Amino acid sequence: MNAHRNKSRRFVFQVAVLGLTLCAGALIAAPLYADPANLPVYQKDPVVAVVEGESITLDDLKTAQSHEAMVQLHKLLMRDLKEKILEKLSRKHPEIKLDQVPKVTQADIVEFYEKTPGVKELGTLEQMQTEVRDYLENAFKASYIDQQYHTAVDKGWATVYLTPPNDFHLVASPNTAILWFNDDKNHNRRVFVLEFSDFQCPFCKRVQSTLSLLRRRYPEEVQFGYRHFPLPFHKEAKAMAEAAECARDQGRFWEIQSLFYRDPAASDLGRIMELAKQAGIKDLKQFQRCWENGKYQDRVANDIREGVQVGITGTPTFILGLLDPEKNTITGEMFSGAVSEDRFVRTIEKYLAIVRTEAKLNR
Repeated sequence: MNAHRNKSRRFVFQVAVLGLTLCAGALIAAPLYADPANLPVYQKDPVVAVVEGESITLDDLKTAQSHEAMVQLHKLLMRDLKEKILEKLSRKHPEIKLDQVPKVTQADIVEFYEKTPGVKELGTLEQMQTEVRDYLENAFKASYIDQQYHTAVDKGWATVYLTPPNDFHLVASPNTAILWFNDDKNHNRRVFVLEFSDFQCPFCKRVQSTLSLLRRRYPEEVQFGYRHFPLPFHKEAKAMAEAAECARDQGRFWEIQSLFYRDPAASDLGRIMELAKQAGIKDLKQFQRCWENGKYQDRVANDIREGVQVGITGTPTFILGLLDPEKNTITGEMFSGAVSEDRFVRTIEKYLAIVRTEAKLNR
């Protein structure tokens, strides 16, 4: 557990260093002046170079990875900025108290362990106790600092110029993705959630229930697609992806996809054929020939190749944005990991608002 925590801390540090490098143009030190009106203001998209009179800005350099690093850096800087603001204000304003962070109780630890999805899978309560306590202490502190910080800003004691990096919109293609909805309403579904996934990835399995909820929530306005990104250290994942494409030939992709996530070790012919039968595949001989002959090796390899081209390095990764049906491209943003329903909903609603506004303007 300590090794896992240390690894996480090293990752945060690496992200911070990368982000600082990328944001050097925006965060370059500048002298402070006595008059606040003359202070240099933080720039989200500074000019980082001029080539024969043409400017290159920070946003011009962005990739999915560098944008994510910048987002993480912004979060770290905002955390430190809030603490610095409150430290200064506490000397003069008695309303600001830095020493009254709520204490974590044993009841808090038990409740978090019992009610938070995925925690029990990591170990027993006794094994997870220290880890959960550390997490809750940090969460309680962050929540308390946020409350104090908003009090300070609402009272006009501090003006903050540090803002999140500009949105980064990448362009990707659904290409041969299998679609969840196949009906005559597809022209209404401008918002697209494209998943790149691996059948042996535990986080991919975990997010499937969230996707099911979203499909029920947005049956008319959002399309969902699935492409393969089997990771090289998951030995059976590529073969399972090819088998799923063979099931797709007989209209049983989603059925076998669900079964594969329940049985991620399925790789030998006997077990694959059992699952194919459970999925309702009628012509099992055709399915077997398709899989053993490697009919869809190139399709899976192309999914991996195009995923790498747009910056995907792990699974699950989602590209969520607006579909251009004429160009068959999705312009949007990238999420990685077992993304929460709340984050999906916030982003989906943002793009739905764009679509609805466009529809009003075009009436």
